[in-house]
Amino acid sequence: MKKYLSILVVLFAFSAFVPKEKVTKIYLIGDSTMADYSNYGGDEDYIKDRYPVTGWGQVFQPFFTQEAIGSLKGLIKTDSVLVDDRARGGRSTRTFFEEGRWAAVYKELKEGDLVIMQFGHNDAAKEKTERYVTVEGYKEYIRLFVNQTREKGATPIVLTPVARNYPWKDGHLENVHGEYDAAAKEVAAELETLMIDLNQRSMDYFSEKGQEYVTENYFMNFGPGLYEAYPDGQKDNTHFQPEGAKAVATLVLEGMKELVE
Repeated sequence: MKKYLSILVVLFAFSAFVPKEKVTKIYLIGDSTMADYSNYGGDEDYIKDRYPVTGWGQVFQPFFTQEAIGSLKGLIKTDSVLVDDRARGGRSTRTFFEEGRWAAVYKELKEGDLVIMQFGHNDAAKEKTERYVTVEGYKEYIRLFVNQTREKGATPIVLTPVARNYPWKDGHLENVHGEYDAAAKEVAAELETLMIDLNQRSMDYFSEKGQEYVTENYFMNFGPGLYEAYPDGQKDNTHFQPEGAKAVATLVLEGMKELVE
């Protein structure tokens, strides 16, 4: 018995000196186009109540293979990544802050983590006063997120808002986000922070695929009887089906890689 106890003591002492695996957390803060609908909590059943709607952040984790992490050494200094998607539907920069969602992220942030922020869809919704934020207000909240991320020794990455599936002109998808697109770029330049122009990237990529293809395969457009959550079908040119979410996640990862080239 003493022999076994001695072995356990030795193993315990040894384990105390084994370095714990270091993980870089990538926090995603933003709106419904980025959200993880499979993890909304409560009594929801994702497949029954929401599928196929899919935020691009929901499918982001599998992109971080060892090869991908190796190509991001300037941003990621560990061998492991955990995507923590805090994005939520209907949130603008202001409501994300006012509801304490940013405070929860800030509390957990550690040196070396990343914060990827993508807002604008709801900030610009002037008719929805509960979420609307002026362009100047939008810029102020992005400044706050960037500066407080840096306070923790983490790295902020500003994204322009991903494109909606309109308006199309002469076969090319155009900017629907107005001044909010430029505002995100202006704050990134002002604060000299990393920025991915997801709006332009997605407009260009969707245009290459063609309006008919992205409408049917990327956005939430389909007829009745296909999904339990949408018995009457759906016509939605803002939110993504799984294929669209994966396409956008690919664009974000490509943008990250370009930041370190």
